[in-house]
Amino acid sequence: MIRFNKVLENIKTYEAGKPIELVVREFGIDAKDVVKLASNENPIGTNPAIAKVIRSNADIAHLYPDDSMFELKEALSAKFDIEDENIIIGAGSDQVLEFISRAVLHENASVLMSAVTFAMYEIYAKQMGAKIYRTASYEHKYDEFMEAYRMYKPEIIYLCTPNNPTGDATSKEDVLEIINAVDKETLVVVDGAYMEYAAAKDPAYAITPNDLLGFENVIYLGTFSKAHGLGGMRVGYGIAQAELISELYKMRPPFNISTLSLAVAIEACKNDDFVTKSITLHQEQIKRYEAFADEQGFKYIESYTNFITYLFDENMDSTYIADTLLKRGVIIRNLASYGMNAIRVTIGTEKQNDVFFKHFVEVIA
Repeated sequence: MIRFNKVLENIKTYEAGKPIELVVREFGIDAKDVVKLASNENPIGTNPAIAKVIRSNADIAHLYPDDSMFELKEALSAKFDIEDENIIIGAGSDQVLEFISRAVLHENASVLMSAVTFAMYEIYAKQMGAKIYRTASYEHKYDEFMEAYRMYKPEIIYLCTPNNPTGDATSKEDVLEIINAVDKETLVVVDGAYMEYAAAKDPAYAITPNDLLGFENVIYLGTFSKAHGLGGMRVGYGIAQAELISELYKMRPPFNISTLSLAVAIEACKNDDFVTKSITLHQEQIKRYEAFADEQGFKYIESYTNFITYLFDENMDSTYIADTLLKRGVIIRNLASYGMNAIRVTIGTEKQNDVFFKHFVEVIA
């Protein structure tokens, strides 16, 4: 019998949002009638210019990409006013998280995060045998983080803002307060996967890589999966001081994103019009979700992302609601696995949201 690494005993497999194909197979619903609002993908799809790039690069798909990723780094450098040496590219920003865990953590190490946050922080840390500590709240409260920090002295602190899966955000001022309070031996990871949405909603919550580059122990993470609509292409990045990036490069395998992924990410950097269009739609449609919750008398977390979290009392059951909606062809995210009687719903197009509300009203009735 194979003897697996003992650290695997305490690791739960990450549960991704259910795919449309699963609903088609299990419930016999036509794919065109399925509405997927579970994985925070961009509801309007991908910039039409991206499709042209894919077609024009299809004939070189047999070639490995430029492993230096020079053009993408140049585009990100121009976008954020930073240097190429400050950037590392990953297959999604979660691959950069993996690099960070492997480079910093060990069996006697520990990490600190909020009570409810991105599941991969814990999974990657446990893969390295590290201990997990959480604050009492899902919000990133300074006093809670500092109390835990002084008690445990973790090697890594994760600050997810806006936070997934809750949708709340931490202001730049509060993030900087936490960073300034920890010593230089602690790495602070600022995960900005949904930052475009927060920045559009309130400038006080906008954090750029340049805001953090003055700190030798801080790395900023970003992605093309959300506002840019490239979830299926898997491209993310980490931005930090050059010395930190050079150490993370020792963890990176060659050709870690595909030739097509590299090409479309370069194109996505050139034009922010699609991002603006996506955020405008989101800002219009999320008001419907807020108004509905107010009308129905249940709570929601104010969202700085492209999704909203509905919180239920004992009279409503998130598992029943999510499972029943799934059978109707509406895919949302049940947060019961996070210890919350809540659901997370990606804000869709007007038509998608119409379908959600039609079924949701019937289910909760």
